[in-house]
Amino acid sequence: MSPRRALELGVELLVVVVVLSLVAGQVLGYPVLLGYVETGSMAPTMEPGDGFIAVPTALAEDIEEGDVIVFRAEELHGGGLTTHRVVGQTDRGYITRGDANPFTDQDGGEPPVQKAQIVAEALQIGGTVVVIPNLGTAVMAVQNAVSELQRQVAILTGTRSLLGTQGLMYLLLVLSGLLYLFDLLASRTSGPNRDRERTRERDQSISPGLVIATLAAVLVIAATAAMVMPAGTQEFGIVSAEFDSEQPTVIPAGESSTLTYRVPNAGVVPIIVYLEPASDGVAVDPDRLRVGGRTRAEASLTLSAPDETGYYRRYVTEYRYLAILPAALIDAAYRLHPWLPIVMIDAVLASGIALLGWGLMGKRRVRIRNRESRHDRSWVRRLLRELT
Repeated sequence: MSPRRALELGVELLVVVVVLSLVAGQVLGYPVLLGYVETGSMAPTMEPGDGFIAVPTALAEDIEEGDVIVFRAEELHGGGLTTHRVVGQTDRGYITRGDANPFTDQDGGEPPVQKAQIVAEALQIGGTVVVIPNLGTAVMAVQNAVSELQRQVAILTGTRSLLGTQGLMYLLLVLSGLLYLFDLLASRTSGPNRDRERTRERDQSISPGLVIATLAAVLVIAATAAMVMPAGTQEFGIVSAEFDSEQPTVIPAGESSTLTYRVPNAGVVPIIVYLEPASDGVAVDPDRLRVGGRTRAEASLTLSAPDETGYYRRYVTEYRYLAILPAALIDAAYRLHPWLPIVMIDAVLASGIALLGWGLMGKRRVRIRNRESRHDRSWVRRLLRELT
């Protein structure tokens, strides 16, 4: 492989990784590998539209003063993801502030940030955030252009079904059809090269490795989504009160209340679930559950109220794994790192698809034939042939 071709493949791979990271971030609701800021609260470190490398909290080191974190705010901008710097720490959580702001978020009414609220940390080298200029600007420009296109098409057609995610899928389907027609027109040749071109079109083939890799990627993505998306950190708000109440989250100061924590499994594959207290004042029993397909399991969640009255937040983190490996192996991997079982399960699924694919296909290439008979020819091709 020539250096130029290697460079082209490297750039293409980088573009794919960037696109997949941004799409995954939109689906999961938090940055995956890449994130960006939309406001000027972090200037001059990061200007509006600048991007950064987001390290998930499961892989990041302990949060320290000076780190730039992405957390789920409760009050800032009406709640949602916020990227600010940690400027202090108290018994109740982290104190945060945007570099451009004259006061901390907590001075503005945001409660101290709990570790369970932090979803990522911006990568820093030598104490400096690694910034990707204008990444967010480009992403937002594409999002705005797509949204405007959807709006205009919806106005022209008089239907709201072309708005939102569903409308985007419709537009992509139409665009794919137009690109297919364009490819058919562009591939048609005239003169003595026409027959040669037709012969090449009749007998094309695809590498079996590409087919197997595609199937494995689809399976791994689906399995990872099934484990990651229903899991995560759950928040419970409690009130430490001076009186008794029938509400289980209104607890007399210094006492505790027990709730039922339900874990449903909508899939057909059994799952193993681990429940971890993600803040003080939380206890879970049992902390490990096996949930069969299309069923649910329950655990007892005990929330404790401090001696001081007021409103407090309690967190529980849930980890889910498809039970396709021995339970003891999943337990051992989970104790090493919560992400390790996901990696192992994905590796087993991908390896299984690869072995099955090579066993069925061997080294035979997958052939794609364009039949020239009138019966097998698509109506699009027949129309184009009649027109030309």
